[in-house]
Amino acid sequence: MKKLVFLLGLLLSVIAGFSQNIPRFNPDTIWTVNIDSAITVQSTRLTAETFIQEVMNDTSFYKAFRNMKKYSFTAENNIFTYDKKNKVEGSMYSRIYHNNNGPYKMQVLEKRDNGKIYKKNGKFSLYTVEMFDYIFMNPYNSDFTRPDDAKGTNESYKDKLKTLIFSPGRPVKGIPFISNKTAIFTPNMRQYYDYTYYRGTYLDSIPVYIFKVKMKPGLSSWTQDGIMIKELVTTFDMRNFQILGRSVDMKYDNLAFDFDVQMNIECSYFGDDQTLLPTKISYQGNWDHLAKKEERASFLILHKGYKIGTK
Repeated sequence: MKKLVFLLGLLLSVIAGFSQNIPRFNPDTIWTVNIDSAITVQSTRLTAETFIQEVMNDTSFYKAFRNMKKYSFTAENNIFTYDKKNKVEGSMYSRIYHNNNGPYKMQVLEKRDNGKIYKKNGKFSLYTVEMFDYIFMNPYNSDFTRPDDAKGTNESYKDKLKTLIFSPGRPVKGIPFISNKTAIFTPNMRQYYDYTYYRGTYLDSIPVYIFKVKMKPGLSSWTQDGIMIKELVTTFDMRNFQILGRSVDMKYDNLAFDFDVQMNIECSYFGDDQTLLPTKISYQGNWDHLAKKEERASFLILHKGYKIGTK
């Protein structure tokens, strides 16, 4: 049971980013979207239901990560871990070239670390960092299959994590206590959220729709405490409805564990065929549970210079 509780806490910790209530180093708080709050899309035939269905049925976002295997690119990774007083306990910077020209090679161009990042055996000291490294910093260890593609009763926790990241709004099967709390678009859960949508500009040139699902203000404390996903923001390319970015704000506390985390992922187009690829992944959060000590960490991952095959 302790192992299950630990894995649950780990799973939840990895899917979010910058906690606004934690007064510590914040590697990236700027969302690369300018929202024109004076203009909504209410003049069109778009409705909240339109955006909900797009979020639920989208495949472009997870495909953006799978597309990385076709390209060579440079990744800059910044990791920070913290103690209970939110002082930096360890840090690591790496610049890695993912060379896809022929048999894949991961070439470390630069790497430095300080403090408590690694164990004596060379593994990461925090399971949060280990899981984050698996999902985002080494795409050739992670197959980036769609969560629904996982089969069998022994579906891994990593696949459940992918569901939370790439298919928000769906229930995550096999996680006790919160499985249905992630299904925020069910009739029962919709009563607790406000849906707003705007026009905006992404990366100074791409016209977008921004769809925000946010917990309603004025709910009782008991109701607020029972809502896990506090806010989900999705950015759609207005021209083709591909998802260019997503941010998630999650917080939950019960007798077994508690967490307060946020995460931001952004993508952009590359090449003549305008392939969608991830460019920025940022995270900050903390989680705690009975089986293990509290973990606090933040990340900033930047992907640059995508090219087919060659450097």
